[in-house]
Amino acid sequence: MTENGTAATRDLLREIAEGKSFLGESALPGGRGSWFDWGSVDDDVDVVTICQFLFLAAFAEGREPHAHVVKVAAFKPGPWRLPEGAKLLREARTGQRVLYAAGEGWSMFVHRYYPGHGEVTVTARDQRTALRIGQQAARLVRRKVKERDDRVSLGFWHATANGAVNQERAIEAQDWTELRRNYSAPVAGQFERLMELKPADVSGKLILLHGPPGTGKTTALRALGRAWRSWCRTDCVLDPERLLSEPGYLLEVVMGEGQQDRRWRLLILEDCDELIRGEAKQTAGQALSRLLNLTDGLLGQGQNILVAITTNEPLGRLHPAVVRPGRCLAQIEVGPLSAGEAAEWLGVGETVPVRGLTLAELYALKAGREGLGTITAEPSTGQYL
Repeated sequence: MTENGTAATRDLLREIAEGKSFLGESALPGGRGSWFDWGSVDDDVDVVTICQFLFLAAFAEGREPHAHVVKVAAFKPGPWRLPEGAKLLREARTGQRVLYAAGEGWSMFVHRYYPGHGEVTVTARDQRTALRIGQQAARLVRRKVKERDDRVSLGFWHATANGAVNQERAIEAQDWTELRRNYSAPVAGQFERLMELKPADVSGKLILLHGPPGTGKTTALRALGRAWRSWCRTDCVLDPERLLSEPGYLLEVVMGEGQQDRRWRLLILEDCDELIRGEAKQTAGQALSRLLNLTDGLLGQGQNILVAITTNEPLGRLHPAVVRPGRCLAQIEVGPLSAGEAAEWLGVGETVPVRGLTLAELYALKAGREGLGTITAEPSTGQYL
């Protein structure tokens, strides 16, 4: 009778735990535990899964009880070099790319995900060998990315069925001097002071940017990542609601991906209106408490982590606990440019509505997409009670 592939995997793992499996060195065609006994497999089992399962056999059986994982932000193109003494056993290339190799007393699994990042996992008879081979293999496959002045390395965190994943990308980020004119004078002054901060100046771990959509909050955060990159790495959490609702996911992000990078970390949580508005305690449950715990509670103790939050909510609608004195490193209201500032931004001779314009509206006008109608000065009619 044909077995389901997933059920067969479970059965084989049970045999491994009971010491009955011969998957390791004796998995020959027709032998016990061979792939011929598995029957058909379902859509969840592909060549990548099979390579990974074969690699894990030595760890599961206890022949190589120690493991070490090294994250790789970018892989070299072309063939991958292997550590000395390694024998290639399996390799698969789909949208992903995996390689399973083994040496004397150790096994190695290299996994490059589709976007280009991934990891190297090594199991071995002892921890020292696992660590040595893991670091050596990572050096052989890692591509060195030269950081350009106009880019900043940004990590993007999101939760998956297998835990938290951080994909690193280099994104464009303008220098603050090029962006200053995009903000009103008081706002630009606040941002300037923030850009110039050093680790010794940090007091409070929350950066709160609030104001209408299209005013340049995200643009300013990219510039902040560029200004701080010598002492602070920047990560963006793509699913902040899930981050603050799942303690396991939150802990994975807080702990990061290892201790190699000793810099501070800036976590960006965008559009967190539901989490920090006044009624958040009722609507978001424990999410708000976890956010506050991360900034100045037990969770944040000993962690050099800053949290930047953007919201479209006005300050008066935010929860008092978020904006209390001492919690915020910076609290900046990013609003539209005044009519005069907007006219100066557009250039000599331009006129704008007296209400002022957001940065998004200014760029739209400059590009010729005049969603506001004719660009003419609107006379003020005064206000009447």
